[in-house]
Amino acid sequence: MSAAAGPPLVLTLGEPAGIGPDLTLAVWKRRVELDLPPFYVIGDPDFYRQRAALLGLDVPVAATTPALACQSFARALPVVALDMKVTARPGKPDASSAPAAIASIRSAVADVLEGRACGLVTNPIAKSVLYRGGFAEPGHTEYLAKLAEEAKAQRYRPVMLLWSPELAVVPVTIHLPLKDVVTHLTADLIVETGRIVARDMASRFGIARPRLAVAGLNPHAGEEGTLGEEDVRIVAPAVARLRAEGIDAIGPLPADTMFHERARATYDVALCMYHDQALIPIKTLAFDHGVNVTLGLPFVRTSPDHGTAFDIAGTGTANPMSLVAALQLAARLSAAAPALVAAK
Repeated sequence: MSAAAGPPLVLTLGEPAGIGPDLTLAVWKRRVELDLPPFYVIGDPDFYRQRAALLGLDVPVAATTPALACQSFARALPVVALDMKVTARPGKPDASSAPAAIASIRSAVADVLEGRACGLVTNPIAKSVLYRGGFAEPGHTEYLAKLAEEAKAQRYRPVMLLWSPELAVVPVTIHLPLKDVVTHLTADLIVETGRIVARDMASRFGIARPRLAVAGLNPHAGEEGTLGEEDVRIVAPAVARLRAEGIDAIGPLPADTMFHERARATYDVALCMYHDQALIPIKTLAFDHGVNVTLGLPFVRTSPDHGTAFDIAGTGTANPMSLVAALQLAARLSAAAPALVAAK
């Protein structure tokens, strides 16, 4: 994989006080063993040199450009420099954290939209740190959509897919208090999400006719309305609309019987009605190697499915396998990206 032609992947800095820099250095160090595709990171070269020294990693750092990153990758970690210094220490975000994390994201999105990179992999951010720095978006994904909209002058509806070889899930509603899920869940939202999932699973994952299993909201999918009317009133009509459009969708299904091995063999993606309904099963099955994929954007974006882990930053103990999986999956998906971008 590391010998692939074409532009490299671009990796963001993420929260510099978190484990993102540790993992970036660690996976580059093992790039041959792990058969990683070429990538470069947008950050501060001196910052990465200092973190490598702290971790005791013999990782040379090359200040470079996207065009020269593939040439540098074999001998050094390629870093495209930000126009600022990064000074945060492990576990201790500082005044450089938010500006550097945001600038890295902006530069990375510009690179992938303009063809300097084939896909985007984002290291984890700390939203609380960004909010204190004046960040106005609800989260990482919404900011990526905003940047795409600014560049392309059209609306994008991002959809969060959590992917692993064992299971792929999409939460239809995401970061909401459980008490608010019912008021936000609509048939239109389920249908719009299902359309995007079916389209991108076909165009990016190469599944000709993706099979969508749609979970019910209530226990036993509402038991024909006796355990809540939402499945009859909202979820079932949404599934019927998806099927009428030619999408292979079934449901509403009882969530407590959707995720065992035999059930998983009958579908490609599970559409779940709320955050934990989706994330509990995939984190149980694939905690160390699950990947967060954003569907619905005009570029490939993946991310490791973990946070900043301030408590272990700088210790060298963070597990790199989710970042490895994110890089490998981004390389796989980016093969379909040129045709997809041209069509949008």
